[in-house]
Order: sequence, then C-alpha cells, then structure tokens
Amino acid sequence: MNIGLFFGSFNPIHNGHLIIAKYVLQNSQLNKLWFVVSPQNPFKSPQSLLNENHRLHLVNSAIEGETDLKACNIEFKLPKPSYTINSLTYLAQQYPDYKFTLIVGSDSFQNINKWKNYETLVSRYPIIIYKRPGFEVTQDFGANLTILEAPLLEISSTYIRSLVKKSLSIRYLVPDAVKEEIERNNYYRSALENKA
Repeated sequence: MNIGLFFGSFNPIHNGHLIIAKYVLQNSQLNKLWFVVSPQNPFKSPQSLLNENHRLHLVNSAIEGETDLKACNIEFKLPKPSYTINSLTYLAQQYPDYKFTLIVGSDSFQNINKWKNYETLVSRYPIIIYKRPGFEVTQDFGANLTILEAPLLEISSTYIRSLVKKSLSIRYLVPDAVKEEIERNNYYRSALENKA
C-alpha cells in the first residue's frame, strides 16, 4: 500500500488542499492520501491555531465519503512541536507493510534542509512536490523527487480566517460541511474562541 502524507496545520482545511490531494492521487502511484494534522508546526505560532481536535474534525468533515482520503491524528500522540521525521519514523513502525511518500509544496521544499534530520528524511522517503508560483525547485537535496504541476487556488487558511473575523462569506473556499461547522461553532471569530 502506497500512502501519501500531506502534513499541515489545516487551520482550516480548504478547497485548495483538496484539489492538490486529488491531483496528486490521480497523477502518482499512491493508493491513498492521508492529511496529517499537525498540532503545532515548529515554524508557526501556536496562537492562531484552532484546537487540534477541532481541526481534525474539520478535515474529516471535508473528506466524508472519500475512500482514498483519510484524516490522520498521529502527531497528537507525539511530543510537540511536530517534526516530520519523528512522525514518519513512528508511522513506519506502526505500518511496516506500507510505503510512505511525503507531499510538499515547492515553497516548503526549498527549506527542507532546515528540517530536523532532513538527511535521513530525504534518503528514506520519496517526495512528491506540487509547484507553487515563484518557488522553483533548483536543487534536490539528494531526495527521490517527483514534481507535479497541480492546479493551485490562490487562497490560504490565513485569508479564510480573516474573512470569518470580518463576518464575510467563505462559501466556495471551503467545502460546505466545513463552512457549516465553522459557523455553527463560531470558530476563528476571536482569539479566545480559537483556543476553545
């Protein structure tokens, strides 16, 4: 079983994430793709993060009925902040018969040499890169790379959170189920509610 791992805060998950996930699945040898929800990314401030269980629930809402997509909470069980190599090592132990491939944007890949134990990561795991405008892949850091021209939506979780704070519509930016959950629970309305 070939599993693609798409790590992220997913704060919240949006249609751009889902389009990339489906494109990668349709243009690779992967059988399934797992959205690995990171409780705390070492490169991001935890202040703007919705509680990880709420973000996991939003991912599950977004992919309901999709048999080749899965929400993964493996990093909830590991020390924070989340380091990709620790998560990959743990997953490889838990699922010895699975082959794991990392899925990253070309912007993130440019900084992979700043990741914890990146040499081990690139030597053990294939990497699928989806291109982001302005971030060409100029070196491979010794990794087994596949580069895809996935269709990209110029939206971000930051933009979606800003719309919610202003009480503006996020329809068409996120799946309807995610929109309804955010509205029902008043997620991203204020700093206090973010941490609920």
